[in-house]
Amino acid sequence: MSTPTETHATGTPPGAAGHLPVPVLEIDLAIEGMTCASCVARVEKRLNRVDGVTATVNLPLESAHVELTAPVDDAALVEAVEKAGYGARVTARRDVARPAAAAAPAPAPAPVPAPAPPVAEQDPAPPTDARGADLRRRLIASAILTVPVVALSMIPALQLTGWQWVVAAAALPVVTWGAWPFHTAAARAARHGASTMDTLVSLGVIAATLWSLWALLLGGAGELGATMQPSLLPSRAHGTPELYFEVAAVVTTFLLAGRYAEHRSRRRAGDALRALLELGAKDAERVRLAADGSPAVGPDGGRVTERVPAGDLAVGDVFVVRPGEKVATDGEVVEGASAVDTSLLTGEPVPVDVGPGDAVTGATVNTSGHLLVRATRVGEETTLAQIGRLVSQAQTGKAPVARLADRISAVFVPVVLGLSVLTLVGWLLAGADVQFAFTAAVAVLIIACPCALGLATPTALLVGTGRGAQLGILIKGPEILESTRRVDTVVLDKTGTVTEGRMQVERVLVPDLSEPQRGMAPRDSDNSREREVLAYAGAVESLSEHPIAHAVATAARELSEPQGAMARPGSDRSGGTGADGVGIGALQAFDFRATPGGGVEAVVRRAHSGLAGLAADGGLNARRVLVGQPSWLAGQGVAFDGDGTDGLATAFADAEATGASAVVVAWDGAARGVVVLRDPVKATSAEAVRELRDLGLRPVLLTGDGEGAARVAAREVRIADEDVIARVLPQDKAAVVARLRSEGRVVAMVGDGVNDAAALATADLGLAMGTGTDVAIEASDITLVRGDLRSAPAAVRLSRGTLRVIKQNLFWAFAYNVAAVPLAAAGLLNPMIAGAAMAASSVIVVGNSLRLRRAG
Repeated sequence: MSTPTETHATGTPPGAAGHLPVPVLEIDLAIEGMTCASCVARVEKRLNRVDGVTATVNLPLESAHVELTAPVDDAALVEAVEKAGYGARVTARRDVARPAAAAAPAPAPAPVPAPAPPVAEQDPAPPTDARGADLRRRLIASAILTVPVVALSMIPALQLTGWQWVVAAAALPVVTWGAWPFHTAAARAARHGASTMDTLVSLGVIAATLWSLWALLLGGAGELGATMQPSLLPSRAHGTPELYFEVAAVVTTFLLAGRYAEHRSRRRAGDALRALLELGAKDAERVRLAADGSPAVGPDGGRVTERVPAGDLAVGDVFVVRPGEKVATDGEVVEGASAVDTSLLTGEPVPVDVGPGDAVTGATVNTSGHLLVRATRVGEETTLAQIGRLVSQAQTGKAPVARLADRISAVFVPVVLGLSVLTLVGWLLAGADVQFAFTAAVAVLIIACPCALGLATPTALLVGTGRGAQLGILIKGPEILESTRRVDTVVLDKTGTVTEGRMQVERVLVPDLSEPQRGMAPRDSDNSREREVLAYAGAVESLSEHPIAHAVATAARELSEPQGAMARPGSDRSGGTGADGVGIGALQAFDFRATPGGGVEAVVRRAHSGLAGLAADGGLNARRVLVGQPSWLAGQGVAFDGDGTDGLATAFADAEATGASAVVVAWDGAARGVVVLRDPVKATSAEAVRELRDLGLRPVLLTGDGEGAARVAAREVRIADEDVIARVLPQDKAAVVARLRSEGRVVAMVGDGVNDAAALATADLGLAMGTGTDVAIEASDITLVRGDLRSAPAAVRLSRGTLRVIKQNLFWAFAYNVAAVPLAAAGLLNPMIAGAAMAASSVIVVGNSLRLRRAG
């Protein structure tokens, strides 16, 4: 984020700094034949030589993510990979849409070639089962044959006449067929003038085998009756040359076990992503449309539908979602109402009520009603596909520490080959026996193979980002991990992030109420006057579309729902339902009028209650109720100076002063109460802020609201007043973040709206609430799928944990090689022990990474 941060801070349009090329196309490749970090470096080098290509290669996923800034054919990319000695095929292709928040258009990119034929959908776990099955076959056969080889070679009591020939017969299939993956990879690299980790393994196994064959056939070790004494250290004694068939067989078997374990771990590490992508519906019941776009009707009067694969849906198609079915793709409800279970994507346990005009997300579950939905996004544009793409791109990328490992691996193999030759020559010049010198050289080859180095970062990223997907935390790139380590300040947008983002009734005030009661009291408590005010206000506001009106009507409805269904918000005094379906005693509003900027009014009566009995005073069953601002009510002849109502004007002013919204409710020419509304703080926000502070982060509240509302929210979540920045215009939020950075702070920004996009991009680390807008999510580094602010500290913990595991893995891989190579060169390590240790190091690295499956 460093470049865009500086760009935004200085007012330069994104992408314009330095006229950097803008990617116009993204292509994913499946790479075949890679086995180590050196392979990754060679494939990346070849791909990046192609003009207009920026490539990132991932070993565990056996994939490459390519960004094109100029026209490049798929064939050219495949050819580049093949020149490096590996196979490739295109698995996915996407046009890169520029974010809508871009401040100014960038220079037009070069035309992109016409799209190639559709490619296969990307597999989130390219290491295939076929490869796993092949490794398993070779491992089992090699292990079965290696057991007698080791037993006969290491236990003199078992060395019967001709034992060495039995050992040779059992070992040869292991070192040829069993080790064939290593030999073919080494040969492929050699054909292109390169070397990989497999080169070390192959040379070590071949050298040990050829030495043993020479000793067996020409060196006298094949004489019947000869025996061999095992030793942990290479023997310096002269005499009959030793056989190293067991070394070659054990090294091959251990390495096959390590490769198979790696393969399984790769698939397990991708389980979360595969499970996520499999959440989508497999098929859908599409409704045939008439010429005017309305659902077609058959002869029987029913809609004409057809069952089609979900992938066949197009934007604009209408489909049916029955109770219990998954929504096939992102869309908008056309008809029906239901509660949709979104927990599969967001983790939120409470179903979301939807009706006509509401958006629904593919892969969510319709729990009750019958819905008719019009598709708005299909294929790779759906929310589910975008989530999968974010996770996959994060797993394919590289953290800075990983690129360091790649650079070291690129020169490691030639250096080790040189060390092995120097070891052989050095011992021979020192007067050592040829057998001892050869053994030390082979041990250097085998022990130095840094497979653990190539796995250190990718496996941790795979598991960490996969775990993030399970927790609803989507990390866009591995470089983000470094940012989370350095962040010391977190800026929180108030509305929609710390608060619910929608108004709710906080309390109702009536004349002479000495202790204003917050919230809705139980039915049997003495708050009948507040209930009456809210009920009549809700009846009138239910006919308005204003957000405050919705909040008042909802509060009134929640107050009365336990008593039965109603036609309008209000209390049902007698219970039962009239012939017209309206609850007896329910409040009904008629003759509704709205005055923009002033208020609303309507005549309210109780259904099926006759002319009398509207209230305790015995008045007629009809009264005009007004809800609005005091100035407007005064113009309507409403008095504020009698029966204690003068205190309502003060209560209204006090509420407005603290940043709340308020409306006055009046009837019969007098103000009856004040309804106070506020955007409430989420129940989990205070805990989230505490967790952020525990992580060493300083929380800052940023909002466009006034000082009163900002400080009330800040105090609820325990943010200090000096860390509250209020009355910030949307276009100035990025400037505030830039100012904090100029003070030496490393800033993370958490937001959810379009007005937060620039600030998210400006911050060192941007976290977007998944309940927010696409623009905000596009501009951020981490997306929090759940609308819970506690996901922010969880994301920081997960990112820091992943980075910590990467560093642990790299330390182990480097320390292992630094310590073991000198021991092998000094003749203090038997090649068989070296092979076991090398294989064990890879397994340890993978196991350490898998600990992240419980992170967060």
